[in-house]
Amino acid sequence: MRPVSDTHDRTATPPADALARAWRYAYRTPMLLWHLLVHLPLVMLALLPPWADIDVGHGERFGHRMIRAWSSGMLRVFGFRPRRFGTPLPGATLFVANHVSWIDIVALHSQRMMGLVAKHEIASWPVIGWVAGQGETIFHQRGSQESLGGVLQQMLARLRGGHSVGVFPEGRARDGVEVGPFHARIFLAAVEAGVGVQPVALRYGTQAAVQAVVAFGPDENFMQNLLRLLGEPPRVADVVFCEGIVPGFADGRRQIAGLARARVVDALRRP
Repeated sequence: MRPVSDTHDRTATPPADALARAWRYAYRTPMLLWHLLVHLPLVMLALLPPWADIDVGHGERFGHRMIRAWSSGMLRVFGFRPRRFGTPLPGATLFVANHVSWIDIVALHSQRMMGLVAKHEIASWPVIGWVAGQGETIFHQRGSQESLGGVLQQMLARLRGGHSVGVFPEGRARDGVEVGPFHARIFLAAVEAGVGVQPVALRYGTQAAVQAVVAFGPDENFMQNLLRLLGEPPRVADVVFCEGIVPGFADGRRQIAGLARARVVDALRRP
């Protein structure tokens, strides 16, 4: 799958672009600091008892509503205008999405609260790691079969308990040019729990035009990617909830994985 590609060059910056980028840094940096130093402590308070578990409607907890609001604000600080297409399935659901960058976590949480499966390193990332942990993230040590077994057990327990789980079945963030294969094993929890699977397409820019810009560059770490994105032009961030795959519709995890990937790819291509 090759979405429309942006011609953005990370190395060559014309003077006009450099000036525009400097201006964006000038006004977004205070916004980011305010969001971290003022809004984040309010979210932390909202996650404490007894407020965290207050039902604010549609079965959503107050703490989760606050995380969604904070995540939506975080997107806007970075110049992304979040848009949701489709309707997330209610109740216990396994949400599976394409993986572009760290901001995928924020984009998903801005629209639907779910316990995401993410690499263990994210737990140590400033701010994002803390918010991810409070958002019921399941951390996985990549390359460890023992860790994966534990992750699958946690996923199964949460799904059977009526909670939603989100996962990036490609296994790692891609370069934004192609969607990698969806690993079938991660769908085992949904099969055994008998819950639905909903593919989610994350599109950055009109018609997914800037996937490669949002993605991590070669040898680019979290902070480098964060700082670069802070200076990028305003763009849309689409979270597309595709048609769900109901229990029993597909025969086994491999068919579900293939069907889920096909629906994500189709949504990325769709105008």
